[in-house]
Amino acid sequence: MRRGGSALIALDWPDRVAYVMASTGNALTYRELDEASNQLAHWFRKVGLERGDHIALLLENHERFFVVAWAAQRSGLYWTTLSTRLTAGEAAYIIADCKARVFVTSAQQERVAKELNDLTSGVEHKLTVDANIDGYQPLANVIQDLPVTPIADECEGSDMLYSSGTTGRPKGILVPLRPPDDREPAPIARMVKTLYGFDENTVYLSPAPLYHAAPLRFSMATHQVGGTVVVLDRFDPLGALAAIEEHRVTHSQWVPTMFVRMLKLTPGERTKYDLSSHRLALHAAAPCPAEVKEQMIEWWGPILHEYYGGTEANGFVYCNSEEWLAHRGTVGRLLVGTIHICDENGKELPTGESGTIWFEGTPSFEYHGDTTQTAASRHPSGNGWSTLGDIGHVDEDGFLYLTDRRAFTIVAGGVNIYPREAEDILILHPSVADVAVFGVPNEDLGEEVKAVVQPVDISLAGDALADELMTFCRERLSHVKCPRSIDFRPELPRDANGKLYKRPLRDEYWAGRATRIGR
Repeated sequence: MRRGGSALIALDWPDRVAYVMASTGNALTYRELDEASNQLAHWFRKVGLERGDHIALLLENHERFFVVAWAAQRSGLYWTTLSTRLTAGEAAYIIADCKARVFVTSAQQERVAKELNDLTSGVEHKLTVDANIDGYQPLANVIQDLPVTPIADECEGSDMLYSSGTTGRPKGILVPLRPPDDREPAPIARMVKTLYGFDENTVYLSPAPLYHAAPLRFSMATHQVGGTVVVLDRFDPLGALAAIEEHRVTHSQWVPTMFVRMLKLTPGERTKYDLSSHRLALHAAAPCPAEVKEQMIEWWGPILHEYYGGTEANGFVYCNSEEWLAHRGTVGRLLVGTIHICDENGKELPTGESGTIWFEGTPSFEYHGDTTQTAASRHPSGNGWSTLGDIGHVDEDGFLYLTDRRAFTIVAGGVNIYPREAEDILILHPSVADVAVFGVPNEDLGEEVKAVVQPVDISLAGDALADELMTFCRERLSHVKCPRSIDFRPELPRDANGKLYKRPLRDEYWAGRATRIGR
């Protein structure tokens, strides 16, 4: 394996498939991936990009996704992946905030890409990985005459992915780049080898969008150890099971809503495919209902491995099936460092009591350009502990249990949705006096978006206004972030100081649940 910073693309087996697109069978070998990403790395240097500069990608699960990602990674760049569900305005904000000098997209994103032409004046170069788009250069054209060998100053870059906080504005999660002369395997590559047994014989199924942190990082780690990644265009239950059989998948990663959909298959559909190669199934991103997890372990055997953490990577909590069965409902134990459970004032609570989860002795991070949010993620004592803002408790054996999500973040099918964005849109409608948006139970997705609206005139409340408001929101915000249903109240519980008390509203919809996050 050649190590040039974090190039770490396994070249001991140049003719081995690095990744394959399940829908088409199109694949790239390690040699092809290495050469194409080297060419793009040369182009980055040609146009003046240096270590620490930023690029942004708006790509579906495209067969050239990893070419772009690895080119940035081996050039020492920060690279930001954007959800394909974003509107042009939402994407433009992130592109500007991360100060992307290069923006890469595809023909499938043409509508948004064209809108971004007028919204991204700070971007110096725009590329498309396939068909022509006005204002964009085809990737094949810019790299065709460039060397397939590594750039002279190859060094490790990093993703800079975006999360969102209580303000609803996305914020970039910035981690320091490793030293240019560091030739050791990246931490995630070491982890997947030691904890999950990834190696050159691994076939890793990625059924989720690659712009999300976990699919992206685990796929790149698979390349670092020499395995093969099988990429689904999009998840569907039978397609995922068929891919396991066809490609002899050994490792996979899921979100709980995928388990729910697979469990709804008929007995004949469930047993249609040979899953005997499948020896480890990771899941994360959202809490998994205990009943669902029990059924999955019964079906697949004790191969389920759960972890809890954030894109911030400031803590990694893990458990295997045996540990989970002995501590039903846990998300696991912290592997490195210490968990502290504290009250709202930062005072540590006794074992078993719920409070904010703080991590000690774990990797640091900051929110790009946002010192306020960075400071808010640190313990008030100044001891260096950091938090994602989630609520939970730890048992006598050190196993963590989640009991709530931070700031009423909605988790629908493993995707974080931030209510403030929809609230800020709906409050602009002339018929709305006040609005609260939060998550309510959904058997398939875990949660779905609900809005409760105080109309200017309560006599207007009804299906017609609800439809009008949902259309109003969807015209201005990606559909996944908009309410799927709207209820009306003559008045919302807002204090004189302006604070909206959403918890009483939300609790009405979650009555009878053991927790408020679908477990």
